[in-house]
Amino acid sequence: MSGSGIRPTAYGLVPADTTEDVRTRGAGVSTQVAVLPVGSFEQHGPFLPLATDTLVACAVAREIAAAYPVHLLPPVTIACSHEHAAWPGTVSISSVTLHAVVRDIAASLRRSGVEALVVVNGHGGNYVLGNVVQESSARGERMALFPAPEDWEAARERAGVSTSLLTDMHAGEIETSILLHAHPEMVRPGYESADLVADDRRHLLTVGMSAYTDSGVIGRPSLGSAEKGKELLASLADSFETYFSMLTSAAGTTAEAAESARG
Repeated sequence: MSGSGIRPTAYGLVPADTTEDVRTRGAGVSTQVAVLPVGSFEQHGPFLPLATDTLVACAVAREIAAAYPVHLLPPVTIACSHEHAAWPGTVSISSVTLHAVVRDIAASLRRSGVEALVVVNGHGGNYVLGNVVQESSARGERMALFPAPEDWEAARERAGVSTSLLTDMHAGEIETSILLHAHPEMVRPGYESADLVADDRRHLLTVGMSAYTDSGVIGRPSLGSAEKGKELLASLADSFETYFSMLTSAAGTTAEAAESARG
């Protein structure tokens, strides 16, 4: 898949496109696809920033935008982090609010001619995003949630990440690796000795993260490296090709079928 050509450098997490950049890119594709990073603002132990999930989602989205002609959006930076409320700095919104925000963004995009939206989720606790995509697809709208667990597993294997997805729950090998590659200035000393394994977390939604970790870390950040982070992102960009092809080839057909069924 050819990329979107020369793209202006983002200022921090915000894309630097002008409206003419978007117009030109849109003219070159049959179906426009927007990419929305959704992160969180929550504790990630003493060595990763509160914005880690947003930084990860944006790193994935930027990798996608470098390889595919998509409309890169600025991130949603505060989401559903209620299980982390025991740590200072964590901020959450309700699942109802996040649901409404994503739906409103998708509706606004459709009004401007962008038919499809991919939500790039950087926080596992944003469960409601699955419902947004599920409901939108049932209405005949084109939406996808990325990455799926299978995409993360393929990336983990390609990058040589040792920790399983179950063990690598929070501020572990994957997140530390991606930040060491994409934002090394954000990683503070201490990750080298912060490993903690707590694979049985069946009561997490009831008792929160603090029942399983004092530091806020669950995983093995000591195994993180910039090289692994680079490979993780490259693998995810490759995995995105299926999503892009599905949304661009199916765009319009699902909506037409839904309209026909209503008629």
